[in-house]
Amino acid sequence: MNAVAYAYLSAGIGAGLTIIGAGLGIGKLAGAALEGTARQPSATGDIRTSMLIAAGLIEGAALFALIICILLTVKGAV
Repeated sequence: MNAVAYAYLSAGIGAGLTIIGAGLGIGKLAGAALEGTARQPSATGDIRTSMLIAAGLIEGAALFALIICILLTVKGAV
């Protein structure tokens, strides 16, 4: 295998791991938020706000990791 093949392989593996991690993180976050809302319905607004902020941070980290994967591919292809 040459450098381009390794670049594509590493980018694909990295992107897959990123999506798996983000999906697990958001799933765990949403489950905890739903459980908190079920236990105390009066705090729904506060829980929703905290959940959206945390989900945005998770998505931001996932996007950053995907950009790194793209950069690895571009750098390896040159």
